[in-house]
Amino acid sequence: MDQAKSTDSPPTGENNKSYWRFSKQDFFPEKSFQSWATYRSALRETPLRFRDRLVGRSNDAAELGEVRKRSENEMKRCLTWWDLTWFGFGSVIGAGIFVLTGQEAHDHAGPAIILSYVASGISAMLSVFCYTEFAVEIPVAGGSFAYLRVELGDFAAFIAAANLILESIIGAAEVARSWTSYLTTLLNRPSNSLRIHTNLAKDYNYLDPIAVVVLIITSTIAIISAKKTSYVNWIASLVHSVIIVFIIVAAFAHADTSNLSPFLPYGVKGVFQAAAIVYFAYGGFDNIATMAEETRNPSKDIPLGLLGSMSIITVIYCLMALSLSMIQKYYNIDREAAYSIAFKDVGMKWAQYLVALGALKGMTSVLLVGALGQARYTTHIARSHIIPPFFALVHPKTGTPIYATMLLTFASACIALFSSLDVLASLLSISTLFIFMMMATALIVRRYYQRGVSTKPHTLKLVACLLIIIASSMGTSAYWGLNPQGWAGYVVTVPLWFAGTLGIQLFVPQCRTPKVWGVPLVPWFPSLSIATNLFLMGSLGSDAFIRFGLCTGVMLVYYLFFGVHATYDVAHGNCEETVGMQIEKVSDMEKSTMKG
Repeated sequence: MDQAKSTDSPPTGENNKSYWRFSKQDFFPEKSFQSWATYRSALRETPLRFRDRLVGRSNDAAELGEVRKRSENEMKRCLTWWDLTWFGFGSVIGAGIFVLTGQEAHDHAGPAIILSYVASGISAMLSVFCYTEFAVEIPVAGGSFAYLRVELGDFAAFIAAANLILESIIGAAEVARSWTSYLTTLLNRPSNSLRIHTNLAKDYNYLDPIAVVVLIITSTIAIISAKKTSYVNWIASLVHSVIIVFIIVAAFAHADTSNLSPFLPYGVKGVFQAAAIVYFAYGGFDNIATMAEETRNPSKDIPLGLLGSMSIITVIYCLMALSLSMIQKYYNIDREAAYSIAFKDVGMKWAQYLVALGALKGMTSVLLVGALGQARYTTHIARSHIIPPFFALVHPKTGTPIYATMLLTFASACIALFSSLDVLASLLSISTLFIFMMMATALIVRRYYQRGVSTKPHTLKLVACLLIIIASSMGTSAYWGLNPQGWAGYVVTVPLWFAGTLGIQLFVPQCRTPKVWGVPLVPWFPSLSIATNLFLMGSLGSDAFIRFGLCTGVMLVYYLFFGVHATYDVAHGNCEETVGMQIEKVSDMEKSTMKG
């Protein structure tokens, strides 16, 4: 009952501050940043503060109540399952199928690209189950960041936050550059002719101002209103769906089964390598979870919107991947505009323009829904003070986080202007897979651990079993990467994974059951999600891990010099905002006493 109240009630007290303000206190209200002296003092306490944040955890009530109040104004509850379903289509279909399918079929999988989509689709659906349970239980804008903060603690949530922001920025930049590629095809111009040629290093030498303009336009629409964005997305997605049906029917009408031979030109390893990349095609569904705070009835709307849209999308992806493989030999597939060029080569020159138009509409929807969902992630991350709380502010009239949207748009535009698809794709996939692996781990922790309820022996058993699951999954992935043709290593790693999962089921009692909707077959489904995500991560090349490691290193430096001190001050009431909240609570208590 208390939790429901905190979900629906607006922030208490009147907010007389102007939204358009830019003072130091709006960015750095924490005690540690009030002067150089206080900052130096905070730095000396870094080890102590880091230990505190390493074990510090939030809870459902705090995320639903106090943390949400830091935006000063409420997001408007205006979305239904119908909006979420079409947001699912708009967020997912467009980026992967039109951008990465041709690239991965040509480079890694060949006609077996359909198996890559099946493998990544299964893994994605396992993650969808985890997201759905969390979004129903904790319907806030933070998505996976909020869920990890509750179950795995502040530091794990920071790692998630850093990767979420990285994923948001890179994902938008990648799709925006692809938008330019398809516009080039639609205008029947040579590749890169709409980009500015420079003498910069390879992969950075084609500047893309069109991508920047597209990002600005879609973000502006998202800023105006979530409901109006839904209307625009619904119309665009409906047109896009009609074009997708045409693509599938027309491609199968011109299909040649001989194009499927050889089916595995790059071997099984190529299938999983491609699966790890095209996994990004399913990544947009997590944007739907961030809209839970604006959903009228989360317990009903989120399962319908998330599970319904993703089930249909998985089938569509497999059909489109198969049709591309049957209409053209894999080595002739164009890496930039696969479907348009494929139709052109079979004599349907006019169809390439329709496909290019459909791709443009699809990628526009991806950018539109991405601007909406990713800004919600950033808003809740700012509510925790991992980034300045200025970016958590919600506009009182639009009910949207304007500053968070502008931050992501600026960063994405800078990357889209300079960097090519090849540099971005693998880094994006490894970040997405890592977040989904953490989410599956958090789901197991949520079901089998609860403060004040779990005994120490049960907690130790849970930790041990989780370590076995993660270690054996990493071992399976590493063995696959080192020896794709071998089998001896799996005799050790697979039984270990099975034993770890079975150990949780037999020896650790569940402490919590979902109130409305829950993941089936726990702990097996989330444990399998951990294994598949880690396996797909291992299928990526070493360059992806090097970039991921470098980015993580930069993130940790930021955390030690800023994030840990800001979140420590908030947790211990050492900032103006928390002091204000405490005064507000005392005032509310006094009013209640007077009424009594």
